[in-house]
This record gives sequence, C-alpha cells and structure tokens, in this order.
Amino acid sequence: MSDTFRVQVGEKGRVVIPAEIRARHRWAQGTALVAIDTEHGVQLMAQEDLLSALRGSMQGKGTVAEFLSERRAAAAAE
Repeated sequence: MSDTFRVQVGEKGRVVIPAEIRARHRWAQGTALVAIDTEHGVQLMAQEDLLSALRGSMQGKGTVAEFLSERRAAAAAE
C-alpha cells in the first residue's frame, strides 16, 4: 500500500482523490471535507473527523458557563 499519490489540478480547480484514499478513509460521494492550509501544505479531513478532534482537544477545558460563573464569583469576592 502506497501513501503517495500523484494528482493533478483539473478544470475549475478540481482534484480527483484516488479511490484507495477515499476507501481507506470511507469518504463516499457527498462527504464534506475541510481543506486546511498549513505551512507544510494542504491537509484534507472529513468535516466530522475535524469536529471530533476539536471536541476531544477541548474535553476537560471547561465551558463558557463555567468560565462566566468563575468570573462572577471572583468579581463578587472583590
């Protein structure tokens, strides 16, 4: 299994994602992808995978409601 594929930018800027990559990531027709432009190139992710990763990275960080509650308590103590 190769992890390197050559693709070309076609008409209207379209790029065809090779079938092997689509199958590996279970990207069916209509799957929403997000293109992330980084200093090392462009990364493609399924939108749902990105949301899951973000949710995971935010886990245990508290919520806006907790933050506001803490700030109100601090203000009341002053």
